[in-house]
Amino acid sequence: MVTVDARGMRCPWPALRLAKTMRAHSEALLLADDPKAEGEAAALAALHGWQLSVRRDGPIWHIRAAQLPPALTRP
Repeated sequence: MVTVDARGMRCPWPALRLAKTMRAHSEALLLADDPKAEGEAAALAALHGWQLSVRRDGPIWHIRAAQLPPALTRP
């Protein structure tokens, strides 16, 4: 899994960094401290059919994105 450290960046930059990483990898962990990052990542996940798990540790969001197998993605 690739880690994308976007702490200190304001949206839309964390989501854009996650999207770029997911083009090359099937799984990524986004670290972000912008409260909007969770919503932006969720919108990307819905658009691209990614599975998302979110955890907050103090001010830091840990957002794990993973490509779903083709049979499980929505048409």
